[in-house]
Amino acid sequence: MLTYSLKVAIINIINGGESLKIEYKNHKLEKVCTIFEEAQKNFNVEMAQLLHQRIDQITAADSIDMLLPNPLVPNGIGRCHPLKGDMDGMYAMDLKHPYRLVFTEKDRVLKIVKILKIIDYH
Repeated sequence: MLTYSLKVAIINIINGGESLKIEYKNHKLEKVCTIFEEAQKNFNVEMAQLLHQRIDQITAADSIDMLLPNPLVPNGIGRCHPLKGDMDGMYAMDLKHPYRLVFTEKDRVLKIVKILKIIDYH
């Protein structure tokens, strides 16, 4: 059975769509998000797996809208949701409770998101 993110990636390839590109707030965050061993060293295996799954899901999508709740995925991929208040304009995806992966849309036309932090904001 194909996962939703894999289905999204296949649809993007068939349709010639470009997937989201990711930038990172700093080099340390980039290492944690792109090198599994770094994520495992900073957190644990389960958290590292979820973090890297979320990064894969973001890069498989062609827009943030694909990550948000929709008819195919009523809760959104990774429970992706827009934030409010002092975090308005940012989005979050669930990691291992209580942590969230927080990012923003840097450029809608160029399809760039920027990963800002891994945080417990509750």
